[in-house]
Amino acid sequence: MNTGDTAFVLMSAALVMFMTPGLALFYGGRVREKNVLWTIMQCLIVIALISIEWILWGYSMAFGPDKFGIIGGLEWFGLRGVGLAPHAVYAPTVPHQVFMIYQCMFAVITPALITGAFAERMKFGPFLLFSLLWATFVYNPLAHWIWGDGGWLGRIGALDFAGGIAVHLSSGAAALVTAVMLGKR
Repeated sequence: MNTGDTAFVLMSAALVMFMTPGLALFYGGRVREKNVLWTIMQCLIVIALISIEWILWGYSMAFGPDKFGIIGGLEWFGLRGVGLAPHAVYAPTVPHQVFMIYQCMFAVITPALITGAFAERMKFGPFLLFSLLWATFVYNPLAHWIWGDGGWLGRIGALDFAGGIAVHLSSGAAALVTAVMLGKR
């Protein structure tokens, strides 16, 4: 293990985490005054919701042992087996848990990016359900395809260092579809 690498990954995770409140403030500035707090809360509640999802099953689906190049298995459900020892493939110089935290921050920011598409147009319950289901059935498999050991896109040579596909393309496509389905404000 390398303490410098560990500190760098933790600092990077914190910087990615701060993007979500920053996004909340940005979206809050783009809505009517009566909806500012609601819009900010949508982004902030995603931090808690997706963190819980990531700890329980999301990380295992995205980075767990490969199942046919499509999804990770649930062997790491509840972070069972994700400890302080480095993982040989994902992060050989940092604790496995640190890598998991770093990836969690990307899992959080991705559905938060979508919230701008339905600002002022979705109630709390459907918003929570949409975010949870989208993270589970869209983000987690896509993250496995690109970043997971054995994912089919990674095997054919696709590279996604900054989340262009797993984060930005997927959230942009989801935001577009959601905005079209919900209609004008």
